[in-house]
Amino acid sequence: MGAQHESIFTMEATPIKFGAGAIADAGWELKRLGVTRAMLVTDPGVVATGIPARVQEAIEAEGIEVVVYDRSRVEPTIDSLQDAADFALEAKVDGFVSVGGGSSMDTAKVSCLVTSHPAPILDYVNAPVGKGKKPATPLLPHLAIPTTSGTGAEATTVAVLDIPDLKVKTGISHRYMRPAQGIVDPEVTRTLPAEVTSSAGLDVVCHAAESYISRPFDSREKPASPDDRPPYQGANPIADVWSAKALEFGGKYLRRAVADPEDTEARGFMMLGATMAGVGFGSAGVHIPHACAYPIAGLKHVYEPPGYPQDHPFVPHGHSVIVTAPAAFRFTYDAAPERHHEVACLLTGKTLDELGGPSPDLLPDVLRDLMRDVGAPTGIEELGYTEDDIPELVQGALKQQRLLVIAPKTPTEDDLADILRASLRAI
Repeated sequence: MGAQHESIFTMEATPIKFGAGAIADAGWELKRLGVTRAMLVTDPGVVATGIPARVQEAIEAEGIEVVVYDRSRVEPTIDSLQDAADFALEAKVDGFVSVGGGSSMDTAKVSCLVTSHPAPILDYVNAPVGKGKKPATPLLPHLAIPTTSGTGAEATTVAVLDIPDLKVKTGISHRYMRPAQGIVDPEVTRTLPAEVTSSAGLDVVCHAAESYISRPFDSREKPASPDDRPPYQGANPIADVWSAKALEFGGKYLRRAVADPEDTEARGFMMLGATMAGVGFGSAGVHIPHACAYPIAGLKHVYEPPGYPQDHPFVPHGHSVIVTAPAAFRFTYDAAPERHHEVACLLTGKTLDELGGPSPDLLPDVLRDLMRDVGAPTGIEELGYTEDDIPELVQGALKQQRLLVIAPKTPTEDDLADILRASLRAI
């Protein structure tokens, strides 16, 4: 008798408080969650904006002690995460608040995980890179406050990290890592440079597009136990709703958000879109562009991105993802043509006829136009790679099996090589 197909999908989401001035509620939210001594996780660049100090003041006004960890690394490494986790364990905190981009939120997630269930970080890293250990019970409370409009980390179960010794980026993912509460305040994005807004916004677009164009949840084999049901389940009707709206917002507002930091309407809708995409891909998952992004970000450290801190070279996550997206979606097109067309229509606000009708190059062309308009790198050559690096990039992508199994069409080694080769430079 053949294997049964999955018939169940789950929908979980972080409670989100959204609106101008919402960060003033940070103390109230932590008090509601029962926190008495919180670790505030942020990074030096965000500290310079004054936003963490405002959050700290709001928390202390509720009688909650605050211990500040302000050395989160942009694009965290396993060592930087261990440093934060050690700090948390020594500080004996009973809750966390993250203020910053995805890097600070991911640092808080891992610190929360290790504080709640002490173990080496590599034990929790997804297999085959790590052991894929699962936390046995829910974690300490984590209040996530994003200051960028991109990662959606306030709504997801995953933390991304670089392991330099292995020359690869990977992740830790479990439902218990989803923050207990998020506060999304559009006013905090005014200080973001255009380049950061561009990268973060393109991450929103990729999250939503990959989620919408993912393997249907009911095409997977039924797990032997509910505990074996993966966080990334494949496309499903509820995730589609969140991803579709995020695509609409990305197409309508990203160009404006990059062009004008004072356009709080556009930056606000991009923050809302980031959270919506986080809910969508937190259920459905992401696949080929993200699987390729991890080795692109982890194999070489030579790119110095404009608009970001210059203390170490790195590839911003949104840029590492978007550079292979056109070629990846050209590859997956024949598995779900109508889904690719729908994503192109959502991003442009146009009908399929207005876009010239069905074509495997429709979505790739829409994405390339968006990349050019917001000043993103248009190929992996700009990030320091040549064709000679493709075999090693392929091997790094193949390690991301938890992502590749979500693709609507399973890529072989040769397929991944073709995608990366087609992504070397703008076409």
